[in-house]
Amino acid sequence: MKQKFDGYAKKYDEWFMKNENLFMSELKLFKKALGDIENKRILSVGCGSGLFESYIDSRHIEGIEPSKDMGEIAKKRGVNVIKYGLIEDVDLPDEHYDIIYFNGSSSYMEDLLPIYKKCRQALKKNGKLILLDVPKESAFGFMYLLGKSLNTYDHDYLNGVMPALPYPLALASSGVWHSTEEKINVLKSINFNDFQYLQTLIRNPLYTNEEVEDVQEGYKSGGYVAIIAKK
Repeated sequence: MKQKFDGYAKKYDEWFMKNENLFMSELKLFKKALGDIENKRILSVGCGSGLFESYIDSRHIEGIEPSKDMGEIAKKRGVNVIKYGLIEDVDLPDEHYDIIYFNGSSSYMEDLLPIYKKCRQALKKNGKLILLDVPKESAFGFMYLLGKSLNTYDHDYLNGVMPALPYPLALASSGVWHSTEEKINVLKSINFNDFQYLQTLIRNPLYTNEEVEDVQEGYKSGGYVAIIAKK
């Protein structure tokens, strides 16, 4: 089966490089959410092209990636891609990882419960599950959902409100887009109960790329949010 990101690896990286300040804002959130990774066993679920990992010490990171196109680039960037495929089809060892994270990949998964449950089992005691995503309820989420429903960004409804370089429509349209509260409720249902929330991209999407933003606590204002849940 052709994976959603096959053929889009170059466009994915180019979009972040052209939206440099937006990328740096997300990278700051990514680094803060991960924290100290020295001597940690880390798994990236849906590691993509390894773009974010290329800005940290990726030698510590194993990856699972459905798209061969993306995964091959990630390998060149130092990520140890242990499986090309869906997390649903991968057997993870029990209590093996210190950190498991989904950097945007939850937005391309329909049923989160069995996936997060599998990851919890694979975490060591006090290990962290980190979910970084564009929330469905955010301004970016609304923009992507509207583009998906219209099948275009070039519409009267969006004139004057779209960023100069919006996220590729094909990728936005293939997303599922979960709300932050939905993900929190799934985590609580499988006995995660120690949470931290971080956010960035607070500005309106039209102006987000004008400057790099600082990371803030919470999740109710950001266009990119990290949920950090401890086992």
